[in-house]
Amino acid sequence: MKFPTILFSIIASLISFAAYPSAVQPNPKREFRGAWLHVIGQSQWQNKSTSQAKQYIIDQFDKLVDAGCNAVIFQVRPTADALYESDLEPWSAWLTGKRGKAPSPMWDPMAFAIEEAHKRGMEFHAWLNPYRVTSSPKDVLPSSHAAKKEPHRFVKFNGQTFFDPAYQENRDFICEVIDDITKRYDVDAIHIDDYFYPYPAAGKKFDADQDSYAKFGNGMNKGDWRRHNVDLLIEQIHKTIKSRKPWVRFGVSPFGIWRNKSCDPRGSHSSGLQNYDDLYADVLLWAKKGWIDYMAPQLYWNLDTKAAPSRSLAKWWSDNANGVDVYIGQDVKRTMDVADPRNNDRNELDTKVRLSRELPNVQGNVWWHGYWVTGNYKGAADSLALKYQSTIALPPAYGSENVRPKAPDGLHLEKRNGKVFLSWHAPDVNKKPDASDAVRFVVYQFYKGEKTDIEDPQTIIALTPCTSVLLADDGDELKGHRFYVTSLDRMNRESSPAVYTVK
Repeated sequence: MKFPTILFSIIASLISFAAYPSAVQPNPKREFRGAWLHVIGQSQWQNKSTSQAKQYIIDQFDKLVDAGCNAVIFQVRPTADALYESDLEPWSAWLTGKRGKAPSPMWDPMAFAIEEAHKRGMEFHAWLNPYRVTSSPKDVLPSSHAAKKEPHRFVKFNGQTFFDPAYQENRDFICEVIDDITKRYDVDAIHIDDYFYPYPAAGKKFDADQDSYAKFGNGMNKGDWRRHNVDLLIEQIHKTIKSRKPWVRFGVSPFGIWRNKSCDPRGSHSSGLQNYDDLYADVLLWAKKGWIDYMAPQLYWNLDTKAAPSRSLAKWWSDNANGVDVYIGQDVKRTMDVADPRNNDRNELDTKVRLSRELPNVQGNVWWHGYWVTGNYKGAADSLALKYQSTIALPPAYGSENVRPKAPDGLHLEKRNGKVFLSWHAPDVNKKPDASDAVRFVVYQFYKGEKTDIEDPQTIIALTPCTSVLLADDGDELKGHRFYVTSLDRMNRESSPAVYTVK
């Protein structure tokens, strides 16, 4: 995008803000601001060399940070394959053009993406699809694949192949893949999407599991039996993650309707496809049981879509959080394409952000998809950067509130190549990685005479894994400024501050 286009977009955004004053809540200090970056269906990945793909990740992450995002949900297993070095599953065709073909020169996209995300102070959520094996009838599986060697463990529907959720062998394998990722990579979360039992297709509901139902159903109602199969996987994934690294979160991004009120008095005022009845995913049960740490329901509809109004669905998910965090999955294109006459606004962004901040159990948003943010679709990135995500936000904290990381110490100024840096010493970490280890630092700046309030996000100037930040070219302009630096641990809990005043 050329500079004049960017400049015009920013000016247009500012005019819009001036013309339509918003009732949106001020940017909070803590808020999940994620973006999904999918690989499936994205041919640009396989058309890039290793160096080009690396630069592409850098560019995408830079643009997400510029738009105020603090987490990336990056797809690493779209179809029982891998965008990382794995002994369990083949390299993804979405990366190299052919399933099982390694990238050349060799590189590990997930390892690289984790490093780049963490450099920028962002969380990295490894996004997997649990059951899907192929995405179309054209996909070719190697003869060594389990679907070829043990076809009874798999089902076919609408030209696709899936792990049959009824088999314990499949649950064990999926958890083995997740444990391998959790063990070898410094991920902040494991994230699975909305594909459980297959979506209905061409007016037909899934019914390809007659054999496994006859084998394992034990007279249960088929819907209850299918939900139980998925429940078993979710519980096992939770145990797998927490037994390996208790601080790694487990999140699910379900379809945006749990059940319609016409089917269940607990349901929402909607009339669309249902998680519970069509995908056999009882997300509310998973939250109630404590098997998941967050839900990111995909409310990709417009505010007043008749069958699924996201205006009321956002409130429904907040009301039914069952003790876990809720982040609203927002469709960037639909949000920017449709006006909100109730807010006298040419798009729905203002209202959707305001709703997410007013609802008591909603702690943020996830933007679908991230490429619309990085591509600045209809000025979406400008709006986020200039207004809705203009301050640095810390992600929500997890775990016991009684546990806090150690604070940094030794704050001092350093001059390097004519520039002034604030530096500090990181606290010692445990010999074995622990949830309370300090892994990032928050830097607050207060001008001379300014009231000290570290709850004000406007005072945050950096969220970084490093132990220094660039302040200025000339130290004289910093006289009288006070700097507070705190540690964040692996669960985003914040330490007491260390303080330095420039004399």
